[in-house]
Amino acid sequence: MIIIPAIDIHLGKCVMLTQGKIEKETIYSNDPVFMAKMWQSKGAKRIHIVDLDGAFRGTPQHVDCIAQIRKSFIGIIQLGGGIRDEKAISHFIELGIDKLILGTLMVYNPELTRKTIKKYGDKIIGAVDITDGKIAIGGWKEITETNAVDFAKKLKDNGMKEIIVTDVTKDGTLEGANIEEIGNIARTSGLSVFASGGIGSLEDVKKVKEIEKDGVAGVIIGKALYNESVKFEDLLKI
Repeated sequence: MIIIPAIDIHLGKCVMLTQGKIEKETIYSNDPVFMAKMWQSKGAKRIHIVDLDGAFRGTPQHVDCIAQIRKSFIGIIQLGGGIRDEKAISHFIELGIDKLILGTLMVYNPELTRKTIKKYGDKIIGAVDITDGKIAIGGWKEITETNAVDFAKKLKDNGMKEIIVTDVTKDGTLEGANIEEIGNIARTSGLSVFASGGIGSLEDVKKVKEIEKDGVAGVIIGKALYNESVKFEDLLKI
């Protein structure tokens, strides 16, 4: 199980939100590129970048910053936020981004999603963002009636290999991940799942590791690392 630091970008700064709400924002750095270098120096092999402005507006907003991070970070970069058409997908693939995270696009355009998975294979990751078991889209502003478990199964049928499961209500709260839902989606879908949302302590990470056998391949951590509720070095020991 791998540990993946998160770098969320809003207005050019590295921030963390609570439950996806911009009014509950904490700024941790004015330089996301520096943060990527820092996580690399601490031993991170993979980082999770979200273009928050892109998620809210529907198109990527921090392309230059992301390009700079790509030049600076040696490991795997997974990127999400506003990637909703073929142009954005092909641009970031050409830029050298290892894995693109699709969310809203998968709900609104399943046909393009299928074509994208067929073309790019394991470079595509699905964002299964949930509120009370339902899929949230559009920067988490819209809650659909789509069941998360059924949705994950369809992604597997379409050739998806990895998904990120985030409980929106837990994200940024430091109250622990939704272990039950994450484990259930991993078991029933047969996909490699990355747990996200709510991690606040070493104990929270240990609880995620207990469901590694169900198909949980890693955990994405943001706020807890930035406010040092947990230290990256200690996580690597687990």
